[in-house]
Amino acid sequence: MQDLFNFEGKNVFIMGGTSGINLGIAECFSERGATMIVASRSEDKVAAAVAQLERIAPRAFGFAADARDSAAVEAGLAPLVKELGAIDIMIVGQAGNFKAEAMEMSPNAFKSVVDIDLLGTFNVMRVANQYLNKKGASVINISAPQAYIPLVQQAHVCAAKAGVEMLTKVLAMELGSKNIRVNAIVPGPITGTEGMARLAPTEEAKENTRKSVPLQRYGTTRDIGNCAIFLASPLADYISGAIIPVDGGWSLGGLSQLMSG
Repeated sequence: MQDLFNFEGKNVFIMGGTSGINLGIAECFSERGATMIVASRSEDKVAAAVAQLERIAPRAFGFAADARDSAAVEAGLAPLVKELGAIDIMIVGQAGNFKAEAMEMSPNAFKSVVDIDLLGTFNVMRVANQYLNKKGASVINISAPQAYIPLVQQAHVCAAKAGVEMLTKVLAMELGSKNIRVNAIVPGPITGTEGMARLAPTEEAKENTRKSVPLQRYGTTRDIGNCAIFLASPLADYISGAIIPVDGGWSLGGLSQLMSG
């Protein structure tokens, strides 16, 4: 029987793939034989991530670029595609966040998150579009519950991620005729991530968050990686434009408790 989750011979590019959820996704694809390309702003993080992935599978590459800088993404990605071939699977997951009341934020503070999350996603997809496998490719954007659940002290993230989800849907429509599928994953509270450290900084807040999840546990980066593996596999060949929460049911109501701790 064919192994539908075998990605040997497939090239996977992950923007923001050097830490947290995105590195966890990269590990899942590496375990299934994919050739990995990871990128983020930090050369040190890129080097560390590539070394970590090479311990799983030997074909791992990376480059340093800011998603807000299209030219930098192009300069890093183009030579690797020339060497390795077209991109079969792309995950766009760079993100910025901090807690702040909307009217206490400077315009630059608000803009920085919108630029990283929304403009960065557009930039990466626009640059990488020319390098996607013309026989069909899977694109997965990483969103957040703030895209559809308003949260105090998160106006910048709510606006940016709502834009990412609408961009996902529009591009699923525009790129569908090219056999390119575009979906988004919405992670819930994932253990050991910088995002949760910022949003639930105390032990009390962490415990309140755990209790608010219907499944009564934090998620793991592997939970998100497993969903990405499914969306990139032949089993999801007719799924495009979907926004999929992977949150243990948290977005059904528990998210509102996060900021109260």
